Amino acid sequence: MASETHETDDERGEGGGPSVDDDRLRRIAERNPSRLGVGRAGPRPRTETLLEFRADHGVARDAVFSRVSEDLLDELGLYRVRSLVSDTEEYLARPDRGREISEETVRELREGCEADPEVQIVVCDGLSATAVEANLRDLLPALLDGLDERGISVGTPVFVEYGRVDVMDAVGETLGAEACVNLIGERPGLATAESLSAYFVYGPERGAPTAKKSVISNVHSGGLPAVEAGAAIADLLAEMLEKRASGLDLGGNDREFQKG
Repeated sequence: MASETHETDDERGEGGGPSVDDDRLRRIAERNPSRLGVGRAGPRPRTETLLEFRADHGVARDAVFSRVSEDLLDELGLYRVRSLVSDTEEYLARPDRGREISEETVRELREGCEADPEVQIVVCDGLSATAVEANLRDLLPALLDGLDERGISVGTPVFVEYGRVDVMDAVGETLGAEACVNLIGERPGLATAESLSAYFVYGPERGAPTAKKSVISNVHSGGLPAVEAGAAIADLLAEMLEKRASGLDLGGNDREFQKG
């Protein structure tokens, strides 16, 4: 018995596969940075697609292996220290050393930075110095203005070279901060190498579990723009201080920036 739902020749795609709605695919591809509908030449990617892939891969590698410029750190007045990591190879192989600072660095921070702030700002190159370069110049002033408008005291902003997310626990604990935010370059993908995230913790202390931490991610020109991110980060820090909590303890599924 013949099926009543079989496709006609016009409905089948090339090679007898499912047909493609070209207009719908084009609309989806235009709204999505992923590599959709790029086609192929026989069994291989098209030359243009392959060249774009290699170029984006090169950008991602550069983001990981480049360093944040001294000019940017000077311009923004960041106090500079380093984690226990000595170079990029060790940073990639030993995440644990990127979370800690030496006793010498502890003394440097206590001598050179303001103590007991309500908010301690930490900046880390993380896995993308490109993300820090692309966003921090706009984000940091917006964040500082937002905290100043709320009357929240801010410690000396600190840049940790080769820092991981949890290095904010060590810095915040050392300086006696009530809350800490870490602005860190995220692992680059093939769509963008400029994505930065902000991680938060209330009552920073070494070994604080991930469940105690909050995050605002996808900060870049194609996601949450840097200036808007600065305002959103200030809002979340104010809420953390008011409720004396972060992460799962804070909750907050009704926050406005999460609805965008």
